[in-house]
Amino acid sequence: MLTNELDTRTQPTRQKTLSNGPFAGKIAIVTGSESGIGRETARALCRAGASVVLNGRSKERLAQTVADLTREGYSVAGCVADVTVFADCERLVQTALNTFGRIDILITNASISMRAYFADMQPDVFQRVLDSNVYGTVYPLKAALPHLIDTAGSVTFISSISALNGMPSGSAYCAGKAAVANLAHTLRLELADTGLHIGVVHIGFTQNDPDKRVLDADGRPVPIAHRPPRLQKTQAQVADIILKHVRQRRRRTIVSGLGKLNAFLNTIAPRLADWIVLTTLRRWRNLYE
Repeated sequence: MLTNELDTRTQPTRQKTLSNGPFAGKIAIVTGSESGIGRETARALCRAGASVVLNGRSKERLAQTVADLTREGYSVAGCVADVTVFADCERLVQTALNTFGRIDILITNASISMRAYFADMQPDVFQRVLDSNVYGTVYPLKAALPHLIDTAGSVTFISSISALNGMPSGSAYCAGKAAVANLAHTLRLELADTGLHIGVVHIGFTQNDPDKRVLDADGRPVPIAHRPPRLQKTQAQVADIILKHVRQRRRRTIVSGLGKLNAFLNTIAPRLADWIVLTTLRRWRNLYE
């Protein structure tokens, strides 16, 4: 059945969901899970025993992902929703409650990235990227928060290593990802007595779907900037790291050695960290443009 809620939960004849897996019996929402890292995170959760509500803005792509995971024997539902619209996020949460009865895990993965220098960007494009990263995190959590507190559940914001030290041609994206990292810290203090886990995963260079697009200065979709293959992790590798983060209820996880080096240098030698970024900008502009 294809509706805005896209509730396609089935009872598969060959059930791969593990009754004794580390997430057995848990109910998860993964935003932006129609493709990419979100899709592989949802698949990894299913493999570990969870039932998952998938989300995306493309009805066709989401339906295909739901069908694929259902065919693999997993317990999933789908909800077409724009996570920058609070009413859509309320409907996303209600889909989880109607289908599975509770919410234990929320992973806010949906976001829009960019490839443009700040001086060239149209203001509405900056706002669109920032909204997707900030309100695309705030609204799903706000809608799900009472239910997550009821289950003493887990919330993970997907951030980026670019939030640790900034990245030329990524101003709005970096600002948004840094904002959600600080938001997580604030919420841990505010909700310390609830038992709710709130963490952040800073992802690094990751292999993308072939049709992955980001926004240019005028808001047109363009391919992502060059990323050296040797520095990229697969989507499945990143998904496994996210699951380990959730399972261990970590506060912060930085994916990749490059990201950990970035965080270390930015703490003890920020001028050196900036020098490295500026040097790569001069020598390898294709990493940014």
